[in-house]
Amino acid sequence: MLGLTTVLAGCNNSPWPLKAEASNTIYSAMIENTPRHLDPTASYWSNDTLVTYQVYEPPYGYHYFKRPFELVPKTAERVVAPVYLDKDGQRLPDSAPAEQIAESVYDVPIKPGVLYQPHPAFAKDDAGRYRYHAMKPDEWGSYHTPMDFKYMGTRELVAEDFVYAIKRHATTRITTPIFGVFSEYVLGLKEYGELVKAEDAKLRQGLDQASPDKPFLDFRRWPLAGATAPEKHLLRIRLKGKYPQWKYWMQMTFLSPVPWEADAFYAQPGMGERGVSLDTWPVGTGPYMVTEYHKDRRIVMKRNPNYRGEPYPCDGTEQDRKAGLLVDCGKKTPFVDTIVSTVEREGTSQRNKFRDGYYDLEVFERTDMGKSYLVEMMDSDDVRADYERKGFNFPQYSDVNSYIIGFNMIDPVIGWGDTPQQRIRNRKLRQAIAIAIDWDEYSKIFPKKAGVTAMSPLPDGIFGSREGTPEGVNPFTYKVVDGKPVRRSIEEAKQLMVEAGYPSGRDAKTGTPLVINYDYYAPPTPERKPEIDWVVRQFAKIDIQLEVRATDNNQYQDKVRKGKHQVFWSGWNADYPDSENFLFLFYGPNSKSVSDGENTANYQNPEYDKLFAKLKTLDDGAEKQLVIDKMVRILQEDAPWTMGFFPYASAAVQSWVSNSKPAILVRDHGRYLRLDVAQRTAKLAEWNQPVWWPLAALAALAIAAVLYLRGALRRRERMNARGELLPT
Repeated sequence: MLGLTTVLAGCNNSPWPLKAEASNTIYSAMIENTPRHLDPTASYWSNDTLVTYQVYEPPYGYHYFKRPFELVPKTAERVVAPVYLDKDGQRLPDSAPAEQIAESVYDVPIKPGVLYQPHPAFAKDDAGRYRYHAMKPDEWGSYHTPMDFKYMGTRELVAEDFVYAIKRHATTRITTPIFGVFSEYVLGLKEYGELVKAEDAKLRQGLDQASPDKPFLDFRRWPLAGATAPEKHLLRIRLKGKYPQWKYWMQMTFLSPVPWEADAFYAQPGMGERGVSLDTWPVGTGPYMVTEYHKDRRIVMKRNPNYRGEPYPCDGTEQDRKAGLLVDCGKKTPFVDTIVSTVEREGTSQRNKFRDGYYDLEVFERTDMGKSYLVEMMDSDDVRADYERKGFNFPQYSDVNSYIIGFNMIDPVIGWGDTPQQRIRNRKLRQAIAIAIDWDEYSKIFPKKAGVTAMSPLPDGIFGSREGTPEGVNPFTYKVVDGKPVRRSIEEAKQLMVEAGYPSGRDAKTGTPLVINYDYYAPPTPERKPEIDWVVRQFAKIDIQLEVRATDNNQYQDKVRKGKHQVFWSGWNADYPDSENFLFLFYGPNSKSVSDGENTANYQNPEYDKLFAKLKTLDDGAEKQLVIDKMVRILQEDAPWTMGFFPYASAAVQSWVSNSKPAILVRDHGRYLRLDVAQRTAKLAEWNQPVWWPLAALAALAIAAVLYLRGALRRRERMNARGELLPT
């Protein structure tokens, strides 16, 4: 019994290894799956940013504290302005009209001395030959990950690595969500894509096209006019015409450097079969590097020993200063040694671990996890007192993101339609659904995910947004009554259903009930089912039967790429603070199922596309506002989205985590965070004290059982063959 007591005394409810709380390690959750893409060319999903923005470094980033958001150099020495040239190559003034600008040239100086993380792709022998660039499948032996190799190497970042990265958007090997946008601007990139496609076909001729192992596609072989390196540390990017938003793309991981050595290393036989690639093992210059990758289980990032230690920012608001966010001014980053993210498939388990202190940030990359706790605090004084005693940090603020229900516009039932008459009927069907889905009701029923009902795709705070003004009211879903917007009635929605050819939810010609598929990007867990059921009820208001198809995110992404979705739930986190970054989600050439862009609705409207092309060349001002107003009105009428809502943002952070200022646009926050390890250790011990009474009860039961058995044995020894108890 003493042994059992000793063993149990050493046990606790911690999910981490013994003494883990005393290490300089951030623990956080991943929701349901590991990220889909860690390759910077392919990655465009919020979940990926847990890793991508900690490992990769584009030329620019955002200042951690300044609002409005301000670009600052990362691997670039400074943020540069473009030089404008006319059709004859002559320089134009900065104020030149867009129609006179034939080319924009960005000469970006790259910081010297920046080193890549240790990686076997860079390892060389004494003769200067790459050790691991000519491996055969049978040479893998005990190698399962890049971290298993005996020799590691590094090299300096050079401008050619950015050139290689830009060329790589023309690849045929992986998904390239931004190729459509980049090929419109980067000089020669569209033609480069055709060249690469042809060259790749030659390389793979006679090979198994389904094999995950493919020969090295070396982009160094073919020059690209729009991306060059005139000097070792000078990147030159040439764009067609004027595109003011390009500076924002240079803070995204799409423009992160890619060393050719990494591409060559991962192209070797056996790598693809083992799932070893940039999609799982990224190679960067950032403050962290991936050291463990267990698909759908855990990702571990450790401090990159070659990181140069960029200083913590010193400029911020007075509010930042009062909050203690500027205390580390000028100190070298990062402060944390390790980041561990573990897949959680159930929200209850995830939340309990945060409440017990085992997650420092509930979900590292999410800025919306605090809302549910804030609701709990409003609902219960006891909960409020408990959370305040524990010091949980749930700052709430507005941000630049949205959630919507949208329609696949290439679907014959809900989309454009094949004839002018069918186009009108389908549009009325979408408008009816947009009226029926009551987002104000959603926020009341699900306050943990509440937000402001959207009238357009543009949230407040983005130039061109009319949200919250009479001019911004969507006239197809709302009426203005006594100066306030009022949602149109279900009777009006049902009348639109009649005009669409579906009276009482049945085809007017055949009498067949209208059944529509609803595609959701996560499994229908008990926590999500009430929201899914709510959507079903919204459609039922106008007699539409909804067939729910809820899958994991990977399956959902595959479905929309193939155009097999119909009605879908989706969200958008701004990449940069410009209206173009929201309105490009409806640009025809960006259609997801056609060109693998981010236009999941596959909306293609020539009038809209023409206005969007003009918008991209405009600086903020009256002319740009006029163009935006026209584009928004087209979207409100065509209704490729129901517009949805702009959620309130609030992260969930423990009190011992310093320097947290979450924002959707700032994804590289890992290097700024600091842990008070001593406070965490003390708090965990306080919050998770062993409960001894079950052990005492167990011990008492064991003693009682022993005494009973001992007495029973003695009685049995005193019985004769007839079961009679003999006198003592």
